[in-house]
Amino acid sequence: MKITILCVGKIKEKFYRDAIEEYAKRLTRYCKLEIIEVADEKTPDGASATEEMQIRQKEGERVLARLEKCRQSSSYVMALAIDGRELDSVELSQKLEKLGTDGISNVIFLIGGSLGMSKELLAAADFKSAAYANSATTAYLVNRCFPTT
Repeated sequence: MKITILCVGKIKEKFYRDAIEEYAKRLTRYCKLEIIEVADEKTPDGASATEEMQIRQKEGERVLARLEKCRQSSSYVMALAIDGRELDSVELSQKLEKLGTDGISNVIFLIGGSLGMSKELLAAADFKSAAYANSATTAYLVNRCFPTT
């Protein structure tokens, strides 16, 4: 199975990049991993709700453009969203196993920027999952979302 992580923003801190590299190396025994980063928008201090929506829109357009390039007929797209369904490690593992059994060979995880995802980006997902820090399996993905915590 190929797993693609399509995310907004780049990790700047070396220790996080090193941790991601180590985690990715460990995953190579189980899957092919690709990480695609798209540019994020600078959010001004005290941004209005309209400005925040515009930022989510711009970032979402970038992610959707890349998604169209890497999405295949046998792809399944999971958006990691605050309001998504919480999956623990076992449930995520079972979901991935079932996808493989159903013939899905490419799973794409979408991770928005610090303000979240646009409605259009969420609509492009087959499933919305909540990424939360209590799950060891999704801890890496949460770090992508919140690199400063």
